[in-house]
Amino acid sequence: MDILGTDHFIEPGRSRRERALVLDGPAGELEAVLSHPPVGATSQALAVVCHPHPLHQGSLHNKVTLTLARALSQMGVPALRFNFRGVGQSAGSYGGGAGEVDDLLSILEQLRERYPDRALWVAGFSFGAYVALRAAQAFAVDRLITVAPPINLFDFSTLEPPGCPWLVVQGTDDELVPAKAVLRWSARTYPAPEVAFMDGACHYFHRRLQDLRTLVEERVATDPALCALPAQRVSS
Repeated sequence: MDILGTDHFIEPGRSRRERALVLDGPAGELEAVLSHPPVGATSQALAVVCHPHPLHQGSLHNKVTLTLARALSQMGVPALRFNFRGVGQSAGSYGGGAGEVDDLLSILEQLRERYPDRALWVAGFSFGAYVALRAAQAFAVDRLITVAPPINLFDFSTLEPPGCPWLVVQGTDDELVPAKAVLRWSARTYPAPEVAFMDGACHYFHRRLQDLRTLVEERVATDPALCALPAQRVSS
């Protein structure tokens, strides 16, 4: 299936720039939505965006997850957000973190096989940030964006920095993930990620989603993959 094609079914009421998809996953089908860039906006990248914890109402419809996807697509990067196993219409049940990493790796492997010339970016919010960093241990992504990484809730101690540009976004008033803990963790990490603190932002970035979108757009604007898209090959 040509994931980036524009000739597939679009759900009634959904933006014409968003397309519902069903992808193969290790535990069964995975429900996904692709946010297409506006006409004329192209890049050499594809992005996958991961949602927060499945057992705490996390899904591809989460507002922070959606904000990340739309920020990237606006810059010319098609952005795929998907439901982890057991969420929404995705098959299976909660996998304790390891299963969700497998879900993400499966999607990344499919994208790499199908679009070998594209840079692959991964973004994640909260639990999704943890999953994204874990997946980056096994799959060479080209850019990583982790928003409110829950370093106090999951074991980040054995996770190595990815070999790519890495942006961490953290609210200073996060009620779930202490900003000072993120600062200490990032300072101990080598090579250190680029860390952007949003003054006054809570964990879910209430009333700050536009600020989050602007920050992400500004911080990744110089990535070489955002240059005009050359002729691409699509593997059959």
